[in-house]
Amino acid sequence: MTFVNRLAAGTLALLLPATPLLAADLRIALAAPPTSLDPHFHNNGINNAQARHVFDSLTTQDANQQIGPGLAESWVLLDDVTWEFRLRRGVRFHDGTPFTADDVAFSLERAPEVPNSPSSFGTFTKQIKGWTIVDPYTIRLHTDGPSPLLPIDVSVIAIISRKHGTNATTADYQSGRATIGTGPYRLAEHVPGDRMVYTRNEAYWNGVEPWNKVTFRITSVGPARVAALLAGDVDVIAEVPTTDSARLRQQPNVKLWSGVTNRMTFLSVDVHNEVPIAGNISDNSGNPLPRNPMRDLRVRQALSMAIDRDAIVERVNEGEAVRADQLVPERFFGYNPAIKPEVTDPEGARRLLAEAGYPDGFRVVLHTSNDRIVNATRTVQVIAQMWGRIGIRTAVETMPHTVYSGRTARNELSQMLHSWGAGTGEASGTLVGIAYTRGGAYGGSNRGRYSNPQVDAAIRQALVTVDEDKRRAILQDTMATVMADRAIIPLVFWVSTWATSRDLVYTPQANQATLAMALRRAP
Repeated sequence: MTFVNRLAAGTLALLLPATPLLAADLRIALAAPPTSLDPHFHNNGINNAQARHVFDSLTTQDANQQIGPGLAESWVLLDDVTWEFRLRRGVRFHDGTPFTADDVAFSLERAPEVPNSPSSFGTFTKQIKGWTIVDPYTIRLHTDGPSPLLPIDVSVIAIISRKHGTNATTADYQSGRATIGTGPYRLAEHVPGDRMVYTRNEAYWNGVEPWNKVTFRITSVGPARVAALLAGDVDVIAEVPTTDSARLRQQPNVKLWSGVTNRMTFLSVDVHNEVPIAGNISDNSGNPLPRNPMRDLRVRQALSMAIDRDAIVERVNEGEAVRADQLVPERFFGYNPAIKPEVTDPEGARRLLAEAGYPDGFRVVLHTSNDRIVNATRTVQVIAQMWGRIGIRTAVETMPHTVYSGRTARNELSQMLHSWGAGTGEASGTLVGIAYTRGGAYGGSNRGRYSNPQVDAAIRQALVTVDEDKRRAILQDTMATVMADRAIIPLVFWVSTWATSRDLVYTPQANQATLAMALRRAP
């Protein structure tokens, strides 16, 4: 994955203060708060990024999501169902307690079992059926069949302290009582919804960070984040609004750092319920429909054909996005180059609707979160116009993500705009998360309840196929099947942009993480 460093040029009347950044402190403005600082509570990009400041994992992902050593120095496949991880010696938790294989075992046991998790980490541990602690610095993980992706999966599991984690609740991690890791920073203060303050770990095994103190502030309104940067109130902002990118690039005292990410904006439609969910779909007079039109492939094809993805890239995102025609970006493992881009064809979409028995269309409500997905409100408004041209009269409803995620989890919504990032850096993680039949550890973010037994079987096969060429072929074929079913309709991949003061350098992260560890002073 290629990243582009866009340096600002030109001038504006409004300039950043000339005072250099104090070496000891770093101030970062985020667009949204983590839902929890419990590293095992919610498999969520913002949460996982915050956890990386305090906790390490056995393996790590670099800026391009390539896997490297973490708390494990090395790992080897002993046989088809046994991975051996050799751990670093001399690593200590923030309280001075030595890190050992027992903490790894405790973490793997807790991660999938946290009560009330909105999105469980069990997705990444499901294949582990047990472990053997060979010695304090060697652990063997036994899997339920071949598990070639295990070193990737464990990169997402934070290693916590048995000493501090035993009987600890999510509230204990929120308060900081149990937030004791081996990572580069210690949690100093947490005011939920407002700020997280960290101080550096002076004994960090991987080298002491340059920032003595890091403060993350939550500033949900995009223009307010930009104003805070220009006023010198913060040194870094995440999620630069696309409407402000051009202006900031002309600011000589600001640097912009951009990269195509793995995060996709997509539509998910209800293909599960035979009768439409009340209030979501109706005829043109507002009366309930006797059957759910989204279960007809021709209707789903029409919805996708009506959407002009290039217009969403250019008009909605000011060019700060890349169109998506499948569920992972090009160059990701499992990307299928044979899948052709969807051609925008409103007339063809109308014909398909007529064939499906809806020559005059019908009414739908399109829902989304208004505080988590980039340009979500504008995107659904544009899609409503595009669908209107083919006779699908579309009302738009937006709501805070905390409300939206609960309603989607309860199967209350039929047409939804979502986003998803491939946390493992390849296609299987995405397919497991949003295309596998919902239930158990898999399909946790499959909000439209899409279910195809052929897809499920292929995903399971890919997860146990050691030969990379064979696994790639399975994933590519599965991707083609999911795209042909049109229950999940990809729109764009995000181009994420961070803005910093002129004396900083940020390394863009493919998974969109905003990390103090990715910031350094400019040479």
